Amino acid sequence: MKPHLLLGLPAAVSIFACSRATTAHRSPIHALIQHDSLIAVREPGPHNGGGETTAYPFFANENQVALVFRKRALHPGSAIGYHRNDVDEIYYVVSGRGELTLDGVQRIVGPGTAILTRAGSSHGLRQLGAEDLVIIINYQHAAPQH
Repeated sequence: MKPHLLLGLPAAVSIFACSRATTAHRSPIHALIQHDSLIAVREPGPHNGGGETTAYPFFANENQVALVFRKRALHPGSAIGYHRNDVDEIYYVVSGRGELTLDGVQRIVGPGTAILTRAGSSHGLRQLGAEDLVIIINYQHAAPQH
């Protein structure tokens, strides 16, 4: 049986999808691959959080990337200080435990927790326990001020 019939799609749709995929593969736009071990930077906890962290600023030196994508390891005793957001921001907890303060309310977070902080809200995150608290952070670059 033809693959497009298995999916319940007309032949024209499946042919279009295949030709688009082939064309996209030859696109002049390039992709980048970075490995965290090559970009790791030791830093104090951001926003005056204290302690020591390791930041992984993926694609930070690329021009015109609309999104910020970072990984951060908060080592024992470190934190991201309580601060107000200018843009929506998402944290995803990969490993470890932490205490999140979001708009004045404290919660315990751990692996598999996704946190959306909206523009205008405030938050901070403190590492708990002996294991590093490892998070992924994603947000849009703020619009330039004129």
